[in-house]
Amino acid sequence: MLDKLKELENKFEDINNQLMDPSVVSDNEKYKKLMKEHKTLSPIVEAYRKLIKAKQDADEAEEMLNAGGLDKEMKELCEEEMQENRKKCEDLTEELKILLLPRDPNDDRNVIVEIRGGAGGEEAALFAASLFRMYSMYAETKHYQIEVINKNETELGGIKEISFMVNGDGAYSRFKYESGVHRVQRVPDTEASGRIHTSTVTVAVLPEADDVEIEINPTDLQIDTYRSGGAGGQHVNKTESAIRITHIPTGLVVECQDERSQHKNKEKAMKVLRSRLYELTAKQQNDAIASDRKAQVGTGDRSERIRTYNYPQGRVTDHRIGLTLYKIEQILNGDLDEIIDALITYYRAEMLKAEE
Repeated sequence: MLDKLKELENKFEDINNQLMDPSVVSDNEKYKKLMKEHKTLSPIVEAYRKLIKAKQDADEAEEMLNAGGLDKEMKELCEEEMQENRKKCEDLTEELKILLLPRDPNDDRNVIVEIRGGAGGEEAALFAASLFRMYSMYAETKHYQIEVINKNETELGGIKEISFMVNGDGAYSRFKYESGVHRVQRVPDTEASGRIHTSTVTVAVLPEADDVEIEINPTDLQIDTYRSGGAGGQHVNKTESAIRITHIPTGLVVECQDERSQHKNKEKAMKVLRSRLYELTAKQQNDAIASDRKAQVGTGDRSERIRTYNYPQGRVTDHRIGLTLYKIEQILNGDLDEIIDALITYYRAEMLKAEE
């Protein structure tokens, strides 16, 4: 491991030197690529240098002890320093094992999130609206930007389906664990007998794809325009600004009606289509390459029930890791870090087991 870390340190120094070269600074694409590599390597090199320093300090203290001739107080100080630095070495070695795990190449990307009401009719739509609010509030705590692409509301303020972009550094690394079926258990406002209903909402999280990664043949697209409008007497466009794009080879259909401009709606719809095609391609590759891998991080099987929100008991349970928290109100107000951090820790541990 130390040989590999030394190689990475040399690479890091080489990148530092390149970033000071005026010809590199003026080449926007190359500069961006190097900065991305620099950001990835920085925590690894920092931890490696701390490890080398702790190892040297521990060895020096041990040498002084072995040399003898120390008074009692100095001997105790050397022993203490040696033990502290040996412990530091152990901790840093474990930290570096995690840092050296293969990174999800999509982690730094923006994401497109799609929420759809499942079983439960209006109650599912109302909970879909609650999840959108939860993700919006969570994004705000991370200083991410939310941009709605398409929204289909119900008469009672629920959401049948919504797709939106989350723009921000590392958005995918935090949101990717939300893919799957979210189950809600509560007494609906319309339920006179006070009986608890169970409803489901499906969440899909797609990494935003770059134009260069997914080439789309214009002849494979069927583009339809229509008038957009919401529920309950909301504004209805007089012009056909809403866009529906069908990708004929795969049958994927994307709609966008959030903007008044047809051009902007088409631009957003194409972003979603690219991301869906990117996800489709990535999933096929993952299934082919890693069908026997236990922890397929971020694949987000949408048929799997991942979490239950139980209102009467005030609890949220993530079924993938058996985590139950009794703070449903805080979680629905965007306090998701405890769940997401626990999921990251779990999947890292699974990957470490697979690497052994």
